[in-house]
Amino acid sequence: MSVWGKLAGVTAGYLVGGIFGAVVGAVAGHYVLDKNDEDVAFAIALIALSAKMSMADGKISNKEFSAFREILHDLPENELKNVLKVYNLAREDVAGYDIYAEQISSIFQNNLHVLENVIDALFHVAKADGPVNKNEIIFLEKVAGIFGFSAADFARIRASHMAAENDDPWLILGLESGSNLKIAKSQWKKLAAENHPDKLISKGVPKELLGMANEKLAVINNAYLKIEKAHKMKAGSGEI
Repeated sequence: MSVWGKLAGVTAGYLVGGIFGAVVGAVAGHYVLDKNDEDVAFAIALIALSAKMSMADGKISNKEFSAFREILHDLPENELKNVLKVYNLAREDVAGYDIYAEQISSIFQNNLHVLENVIDALFHVAKADGPVNKNEIIFLEKVAGIFGFSAADFARIRASHMAAENDDPWLILGLESGSNLKIAKSQWKKLAAENHPDKLISKGVPKELLGMANEKLAVINNAYLKIEKAHKMKAGSGEI
């Protein structure tokens, strides 16, 4: 049975232990999770955290669930009802989003590749119904803190999603503005390699999150192209 098919057990789990009791229902009562059950626990936590993200701006929009579906690029149409059930239960649940963030963090402890892709997914949801607002940024920043990211890490991730507002390609690459072009090229290659889907899979990123990989690569590539173009313009004007 697929990860999504196992979500059919969430209703019983919800009745006996809240949305996180759903994890128990989904894995038929196993309290020590093997890799397959860990995938189910992660899927539930991701869906729940995305549902909480959709409420951070104080309004509920169908656009946010549509954006969440875009993240789950391999979701079979016949399993949609199971995902929607968990999503709606999480929106109704009184538990805070920190519980779901801590669950994901514990499953992928020290695996920053996975955790950054989760934040990427949440940004995708946040942007669905318009510009990311202050409350959504606070939500995302707190989740990033729970995951173990520094303020500088979060600034880089944020810039990769809000480049139109920030317009700082150096920040997207995690570099100080005006750094050497050679350094920028090296960092671009490093980030592009790290965010390639094959590399992400080898680092343990669940296939459920790979839908974001091409979007992230495009942002990274664009950032370097902007830096390279600016460098050529300066060289042509004799500034360097």
